[in-house]
Order: sequence, then structure tokens, then C-alpha cells
Amino acid sequence: MRIHIQLGPDPISLALPALAPEPETGAFVEFRGLVRSTEAERAIGGLVYEAYQPMAEHEITRIAKSLLADYPVQAVRILHRLGPVPVGEAAIYICITARHRTEAFSFLAGFMDQLKKDVPIWKTDTLPAA
Repeated sequence: MRIHIQLGPDPISLALPALAPEPETGAFVEFRGLVRSTEAERAIGGLVYEAYQPMAEHEITRIAKSLLADYPVQAVRILHRLGPVPVGEAAIYICITARHRTEAFSFLAGFMDQLKKDVPIWKTDTLPAA
């Protein structure tokens, strides 16, 4: 499996280049986690993300590799914003290629569940609502 991880302050573009499919690719799945306009039932203008970057990248790689046993995907691209992320923008982007959709969707669901539990990326603050 090919894994590409990028953590940083740059906005996640809606026009990202696609992962190159392999001849056996049958599924191409993309997920964008957007910042909502409310947090804990109050209006916000955005969120601020911080990370212990070396450990976050290590944990993301570990999680992705551990999921391969059950969900053999071909490639994964994971981008996570750090710093301020305004409402409506993506805080995370994940792209997965696999032979079948079942593996791709299951990998995505398992990855997101473990990311939230195990990866040292924190929402540290909210931006004021406009």
C-alpha cells in the first residue's frame, strides 16, 4: 500500500490531483471533514488545530497499516490542516483507492474512528463567529 501523509496549515483544495489508479483499481473514495458553524451548540467562525507532528504522522501510518489486514486497499492520501480552519473549509481530506468499494469504505470508517482516539491532533480553540 502507498501512504501519503501531509499535516500543515495550507488549505485543502477542492481540486486535488487524484491518486493514480492501478490496473486493478475498482474504487476511488474521497472524504472531506468540514468545519461546522457550531461547536458545543454555539456559533463559531472556525477551529484551531494543533498536533505533535512527528507522533501524529507515526500514528496515522500505524493505523493505516493495521487496517490493511482487514481492508486491503491500494493507496491512501491523508491531509490534515493545522492552525486556524474557518467554517466551511476542510480540516481533513482522505483519498483511498482499492479493488472494491467495501474495502475502501470500511478502511475509511475504521481509520476515522481510530484517528479521533489515537492521533495527537487537537482542536485547541474556536474562532469567533462572524
